[in-house]
Amino acid sequence: MSDLTVDSTARAQAAAVRSGEISAAELLELHLDRIDERNPELNAIVSLDVERARAWAAVADQAQASGEELGALHGLPFAVKDTHALKGWRTTYGSPIHAESVADHDDLLVERIRGAGAVFVGKTNVPEFAAGSHTFNAVFGVTRNPVDPSRSAGGSSGGAACALASAMVPLADGSDMGGSLRNPASFCGVVGMRPSLGRVPEWPLYNQWETLSVGGPMARNVGDLALLLSVIAGPDPRAPQALGDPGRSFAPPLRPAPLAGLRVAATVDLGGSLVVDHAVADVVRASEARLSDAGAVVTDAVPDLSLADDTFRTLRAWHFQAKLGALLAEHPTSFKPSLETNIRAGESLTGADVARAYTQRTALSETMRLFFGDHDVLLLPTSQVPPFPVEQEFPETINGQEMPDYLAWMRSAWAITVTGCPAISVPAGTTPDGLPVGVQLVARHGADRRLLEVAAAVEELFS
Repeated sequence: MSDLTVDSTARAQAAAVRSGEISAAELLELHLDRIDERNPELNAIVSLDVERARAWAAVADQAQASGEELGALHGLPFAVKDTHALKGWRTTYGSPIHAESVADHDDLLVERIRGAGAVFVGKTNVPEFAAGSHTFNAVFGVTRNPVDPSRSAGGSSGGAACALASAMVPLADGSDMGGSLRNPASFCGVVGMRPSLGRVPEWPLYNQWETLSVGGPMARNVGDLALLLSVIAGPDPRAPQALGDPGRSFAPPLRPAPLAGLRVAATVDLGGSLVVDHAVADVVRASEARLSDAGAVVTDAVPDLSLADDTFRTLRAWHFQAKLGALLAEHPTSFKPSLETNIRAGESLTGADVARAYTQRTALSETMRLFFGDHDVLLLPTSQVPPFPVEQEFPETINGQEMPDYLAWMRSAWAITVTGCPAISVPAGTTPDGLPVGVQLVARHGADRRLLEVAAAVEELFS
């Protein structure tokens, strides 16, 4: 009898299925038991299809028994983010407009996960059209934080982060525009990575040249995250901006980067441009001290990201209007107010506005290129706040200072988005009342493997 549990690493679970220590069917039942135990309260996994999952697990076991070549995720239970199409499954985007929609194709990211042998069990909950960093919608309701169910799990990959942290699944996919892989990772105490632009190609897209949002991996530890990245990364002829490195170049095992001599630029408030909750700031400062004690060269240095605000807000509004404007016109009462406001903000944009934003984004990329000539990584808060009450749509104040809208409290994440650099959230501590806090590590564009190695070393130090 295997001593494997749902809390075992994804790598251990995959190895156990591959060796025959446990069958895919047995592993699935362990996870279904955990889903039965936690999901009714947390609402992380939606569109659960137990019988279809069992049928796929049986197919996986047949392949293992017949000696077929097995993929990297063979036999692992998997729930796909509900903004990613999974062929034959209900895919709602968290919108009542698509409440009964069934996907007729796999998104490229899902196609790769299927090809690697995963056993699909359902979808993970999202905010409406993945807008906002709190997971709730009119179709399935709210996803709660697994550490404290009275708190938010973050978003838009909140269902994914919650399902991971509560061990309903061993790995999860997500996407990130303004922090949707990173914020929920911080809130739920797991690891979430926004890869370099082009690292994880997406298809189909309404616009292959829109690069604000990227797909990426989530896991309970950095090594497992590298496993999933190795599956979903790599070029594809349908994605013209994909980077050329093969996915296998990110596969574990990872060799943690030596911390002695590592050049860490660290900041709590990004040069005074962030309002950061005091409890989060304390965790970031403690992280800086621990890295310094481990031999890293920690300096108080920040890149000039003052252009990020106008750049992100302009391109986000332009993207939402281009993608959802016609749907809003057709269904004017079917969008949550904050999303409708952002779509309508795009209606008044001119070509000059969009051109200015792309010019600024080019300048931000150059700023980071030069910055990483002097530093190996940048460390800053993942989220400016700890998990907030689940009844709120977003934090209206931080340290008593009013937030002007539902984007302002996420600047620590989306200021990095517009640089195109890879960024990863790693658990770093908790608030005095036990809520998870992650720190964000950022590296130069293309240095995803190096970032994983640094993150593995930081994870080891903080554990």
